[in-house]
Amino acid sequence: MSSAPPGAWPPRSSQLAILIPFGIVTLIWGSTWLVIRGQLGVVPASWSVTYRFLIAGVVMAGYALARRERLRLDARGWRFAILLGLAQFCLNFNFVYRAEMHITSGLVAVVFALMLLPNAVFGRIFLGQKLGRQLVVGMGVAMAGVALLFLREMRVDPHGPTQVLIGIGFTVLAIFSASTANVMQGTQTARGYPMIPMLAVAMFLGALFDGAFAWITTGPPVFEPTLAYVAATLYLGVFASAIAFPLYFGVLRVIGPAKAAYSGVMVPVIAMCLSTLFEGYRWSALAAAGAALVVGGLVIALKARRPAR
Repeated sequence: MSSAPPGAWPPRSSQLAILIPFGIVTLIWGSTWLVIRGQLGVVPASWSVTYRFLIAGVVMAGYALARRERLRLDARGWRFAILLGLAQFCLNFNFVYRAEMHITSGLVAVVFALMLLPNAVFGRIFLGQKLGRQLVVGMGVAMAGVALLFLREMRVDPHGPTQVLIGIGFTVLAIFSASTANVMQGTQTARGYPMIPMLAVAMFLGALFDGAFAWITTGPPVFEPTLAYVAATLYLGVFASAIAFPLYFGVLRVIGPAKAAYSGVMVPVIAMCLSTLFEGYRWSALAAAGAALVVGGLVIALKARRPAR
């Protein structure tokens, strides 16, 4: 048993158990915005989302079976999986893909970082998790950085104001969908079921919802048999979904939705770093200041005491 007082920051071994998956998830999701952008073209967005989570569901189911975990759920488990699949793996990503049809991936990533706010509020309302002073300060610093990044991306976005507003609107809808799923993972209901089988079922259900929506709105399945599209779909299905979501939700259950959402705050910074390497992105003073504030806010928040219930 640990002798640390309740709510204290865990010992170093526990810190690493949180920070390592947190870093992996942030790096993976920081790269997905560029990959998603490359998928918009021949294949309708909803079919791309369908393929992504069908692949993810297969990988997760295989992993569960390898661990000798059954994919059986009771009635309450099925209701939870349906809601999780709808919120996280259907609505969230359909909104994100549609947002990127109207605005740049950088602007979508920056706006999505605002999920920190609903995660904190919903965690307080539905999970009873208090926001300590240090966490609030960290949030304030990080959100100031996000605001600077937002101003920079708005200046360079080539679309007109109407397209920007539509894109931001879709992104906000995605934020609330994802935040709902985040808070669900912090409930006692989620803890009552093995994570891997639950996510496998939720991903399959999400793919089912995605496919039904895609067929209704765009017609029969469309696939682009090119190396670039296949590689992007596999990357999003395996790394950005089957690997990243279990790691992220595992961290979320330990540190709470508010702190876990800092992964999303760091994502636009990672995305810009990758864009610097692969797309020739040039940092402005505004972007650099915003990134510095985001990192500073992250450090402050992650050192705050664990969320009290």
